[in-house]
Amino acid sequence: MKLRWRRLIAMLAVSCCAVAAWADGDLEQRLRAASLPTTPSAQLVELSKDSDWEVRQRVARNRRSPPALLDALASDPHPQVRIGVATNLATEEATFIKLARDQDPDVRSVVARFEYAPVPALKVLAHDPSAEIRLEVARTWNVTPEILRELTGDEDPQVRTTAELTLEKLAQEQQEAK
Repeated sequence: MKLRWRRLIAMLAVSCCAVAAWADGDLEQRLRAASLPTTPSAQLVELSKDSDWEVRQRVARNRRSPPALLDALASDPHPQVRIGVATNLATEEATFIKLARDQDPDVRSVVARFEYAPVPALKVLAHDPSAEIRLEVARTWNVTPEILRELTGDEDPQVRTTAELTLEKLAQEQQEAK
């Protein structure tokens, strides 16, 4: 029992020192803390409010950031922070859907290419105003036949052709699996 208390006191001491360093403006310390999977959630929340976008981006990429924090960071003013959220495996489906509707095409593009993007987000992106993003949806490995069939009727010939080829490839893989 004493060992647990000692560890807890040591952790609190480290946390207090980290907070003091952040208050002093040590950017390197904040960047490191934002990246560490051992940084407590409460500190990640504080770091998510940092004035430096790179600190917020590191929080967005941290696999231990809570899903609610990632959802909040999905509305960050800096696109690189939102992209960090889009590549985090802890990001939940509703947040991916929010990112699939992002105003920045670079953010939407990352969502379309992310191999773990959920199908509902890909469905949103299949109707994206940008043909390039629809093309990325047609190329992604986790796209469904339903989405591909929809994209075979796309107004852009490259999107149509890619969707048709990907659909054929999926059908061929299913035949080989039998």
